[in-house]
Amino acid sequence: MTAIAEPVVSDRTAALAERLRSAVGVERVLTDRTQVRTYECDGLANFKVTPAIVVLAESRQHVVDTVRLCAEAGVPFVARGSGTGLSGGALPSADGVLLVLSRLRKLFPVDADNRQVTVEPGVINLWVTRDAAPHDLAYAPDPSSQLVCSIGGNVAENAGGAHCLKYGFTVNHVLGAEVVLPDGEVVHLGGRAPEHPGYDLLGAFIGSEGTLGVATELTLRLIRVPEAVQTMLVGYSSVEDAAGTVSDIIAAGILPAAVEMMDALAIEAAEAAVSCGYPAGAVAVLVIELDGPQVEVEAQFKQVEEIARARNAFETRIAADDAERALMWKGRKSAFAAVGRISPSYFVQDGVIPRTKLPEVLAEMKRMADEKGLRVANVFHAGDGNLHPLVLFDDAVEGQAHEAEELAGDILELCVTSGGSITGEHGVGSEKRMKMAKQFTPEDLDTMQLLRCAFDPDGIANPGKVFPTPRLCGERPGVRKGEHPVQAAGLGEVF
Repeated sequence: MTAIAEPVVSDRTAALAERLRSAVGVERVLTDRTQVRTYECDGLANFKVTPAIVVLAESRQHVVDTVRLCAEAGVPFVARGSGTGLSGGALPSADGVLLVLSRLRKLFPVDADNRQVTVEPGVINLWVTRDAAPHDLAYAPDPSSQLVCSIGGNVAENAGGAHCLKYGFTVNHVLGAEVVLPDGEVVHLGGRAPEHPGYDLLGAFIGSEGTLGVATELTLRLIRVPEAVQTMLVGYSSVEDAAGTVSDIIAAGILPAAVEMMDALAIEAAEAAVSCGYPAGAVAVLVIELDGPQVEVEAQFKQVEEIARARNAFETRIAADDAERALMWKGRKSAFAAVGRISPSYFVQDGVIPRTKLPEVLAEMKRMADEKGLRVANVFHAGDGNLHPLVLFDDAVEGQAHEAEELAGDILELCVTSGGSITGEHGVGSEKRMKMAKQFTPEDLDTMQLLRCAFDPDGIANPGKVFPTPRLCGERPGVRKGEHPVQAAGLGEVF
């Protein structure tokens, strides 16, 4: 169900808009209703809020000035990059400022000797590898949206990608960050060295979803391009055999660069969209990629083939060259958008489970969907159990959108009860914040909130995200007695 909130234009926001125009330039401050509506949602279009003010920053100073003026006025702000997020993390505040960073796109020269590069937050993910390629280097995190997603957003959500099984998530590839705190102060977290003493504030900032401040520069770790890469496409007649293959590969001591899985519905969508030529009649396919030294890759590839055959794979294809490899990945990379070919509407979810539980969780998801008369297409990072179920529905059918939303939430709870998490790489944002209490205790949430309040005591940085209630920065953590002040004001529910 789509929730829409209109902008709240008050004397306070009107005065702030004038101060912002003086600080960053008239042409960079938008308040016209038709212009600001462009930014009313991110990649999750089910929630829409029209911001009162949009600032199109073009420099670090613009970010500093905007954040400082918001702090002085007590007006909330939300930072936004390319807007490709899928959890409502960049959803604006109706009475606040949306700080757009997509124009901060400077890439500094690649430091090949130290295998690192510094970029501004609006730089597109794939541009980093493009610039590093002449030095035989690459940037490992590769979300499916890497053609359009920005590094700042990747850092905010701790994005992963197909190759995170072997190389890790964004947090493993960021060395340092220049950050504008919610009061406008500029600080540096981490640096250019691999390790730093003291508390890992950089690690806390990555994945904090814009609630601790705004990054204006990021120093990224680059990896050496592997000597050899081999990719295999494997077709199965059952989801159980495909899932079992994944566990068998890891149990054999093999760590692939990627192991991706798609079920029949996802395959159908990909074929309709990009004609990827996956095995006909497959109930599930795996895209398996190994990389590393040539001798090691060749030996492990033979082992993987044997494991797949032992799990009843009926067709195995090995990419002969880069063109065939690209075609194998094309179906997987296009899957999210391709689902629009087989369903008018759909929810994209993101949860994590132990990979050994893939067969039973996928079976339970199908049972839950059948019970509601809905379909779920599955395309996900099978190697580390990061699920991306797509709940298909038709919003023209009365009540079906609500049923789909309920099913998407139930799937997240299934992930938690199976020993997993409500998110792997899409973040919590607006969509999943009420599910945080399903995974964490009140004490856990209070501890997280204390860290947030250390960075942002006034709660103006991306408010209403991550936490299930607008908890107060000044309150003491622990077991509460009596009515919570937020509950008394009618602003939220206490878990």
